[in-house]
Amino acid sequence: MTGPDRSPDQLKQDLARTGYIVDDGLAMAVRLSIDLERPLLLEGEAGVGKTEVARALATALDTQLIRLQCYEGLDANAAIYEWNYQRQLLAIKTHEHDDLDAADVENQIFSERYLLRRPLLAAISQERSPVLLIDEIDRADEEFEAYLLEILSDFQVTIPELGTIAATSVPHVILTSNGTRALSDALRRRCLFSYVEFPDVERETEIIRARLPGIDAGLAAQVSRFVQGLRKEDLEKVPGIAETLDWCAALTGLGVRDLDTDSAALHQTLICLLKTEADQKAVPPEIAARLAGKAA
Repeated sequence: MTGPDRSPDQLKQDLARTGYIVDDGLAMAVRLSIDLERPLLLEGEAGVGKTEVARALATALDTQLIRLQCYEGLDANAAIYEWNYQRQLLAIKTHEHDDLDAADVENQIFSERYLLRRPLLAAISQERSPVLLIDEIDRADEEFEAYLLEILSDFQVTIPELGTIAATSVPHVILTSNGTRALSDALRRRCLFSYVEFPDVERETEIIRARLPGIDAGLAAQVSRFVQGLRKEDLEKVPGIAETLDWCAALTGLGVRDLDTDSAALHQTLICLLKTEADQKAVPPEIAARLAGKAA
């Protein structure tokens, strides 16, 4: 478990035990985010492992992971809280014949008993600090960012019917962005920031061996070099780390130990890496063979 007195190096070891291999810069960013109780904004291309930081951190801290997946049109009802209208209507009908005035009924139905806690409110209501993942914040509308500011600034939520609910414990907040739109200055000011890049050959090899401990060491290194070369091609969707791991699992299952032995089979397995028709056409067998030759 990671304690408050652990160094960035110790945090790297804790995350590595979960299968997430982190570089020094990102380890420091996560460590400072914990120490300063500040949200950490991670930007980078899709597939570099931003979301996995939150999952690995929750495992390393032995705490709950609460995830809010952002999308266009996301509002407070889906992200923070809403009232259980069905239970409220049922309670109103139940009290129809009771000797209660309207104010008493209203006080009863607008109580925490009828409150549905969505991810943001649930995160600040835990007895023990969870990891709160606000994933792909750039997919949400700009208006939604305003809902976040109160929570990220003061870790509290204001509910008109109940008042202000302060955090029971401060969550460890990780926000991710693929850079599809510019985020507001107000949101950025409330966060620490780290840009996550694709790993280099050595670190991607280490990631492969951590996630697939049974893989041949030589094949892991070849795969890493091949994928590094493939990412330099003119592709619509650059393969991420998850695709690399899928390809490794496929190659291992087929008994492949060297990328340069069966070019036809190698090319057929690239469906694990290339996820659009255009990208598959952009990497014909001769290009795959060239990349495999360089990687072997």
